[in-house]
Amino acid sequence: MLSVAVIVVLSYLIGSFPTSIIVGKILKGIDIREHGSGNAGGTNVFRVLGAGPGIFVMLFDALKGFIATFWVSRIVIDSMPDIGMIMIVAGVSAMLGHIWTIFARFRGGKGVGTAAGMLAALFPTALLICLAVFFVVLLMSRIVSISSMAAAITLPITLSVFRYVLHMPVQTSLYVFSFIAAALIIYTHRSNIKRLMNGTENKIGKKKSSSRS
Repeated sequence: MLSVAVIVVLSYLIGSFPTSIIVGKILKGIDIREHGSGNAGGTNVFRVLGAGPGIFVMLFDALKGFIATFWVSRIVIDSMPDIGMIMIVAGVSAMLGHIWTIFARFRGGKGVGTAAGMLAALFPTALLICLAVFFVVLLMSRIVSISSMAAAITLPITLSVFRYVLHMPVQTSLYVFSFIAAALIIYTHRSNIKRLMNGTENKIGKKKSSSRS
């Protein structure tokens, strides 16, 4: 149990690394949460600081999820019978760290990038399908929040098809996690959902509204 506790703490701290906030401070001397949508995530960095910094933050946030899930979980690989469950615990801890970072008064991002990195370590095929849905919806709607939520909802649907239609091996722990992850990502987009209902959500290529997430 001590090893599991260490994994949880390390993964949370890795996820808590405030990539977007540090990039904002280094490049412009700003707190990214005080600009654009007010969110400490890659999309807002893309919006405020440009494509280069935005892509860097997105990739680094994904790397946090991958490192926690693929490497930090290995601390107990020889002592735990269900390494898949431990990998999920590590990944979820990193997601929670990203969303509620201890290094920035528990105001982080929405967890999408870190969840993608986690899924890359757990089930790369499902990640590719979710990414495809993300980009298709983005091209159609030009709204990142809708694309992110669509990709999140796609995960449990994809694993359901793999498990019950194609009869592919999908761990029960991963299957259950897919629903929890989708619900968590939708929860972190609750302010975006309100703006979508009001018709004020930002679109790529259009002038930003003054609303904040």
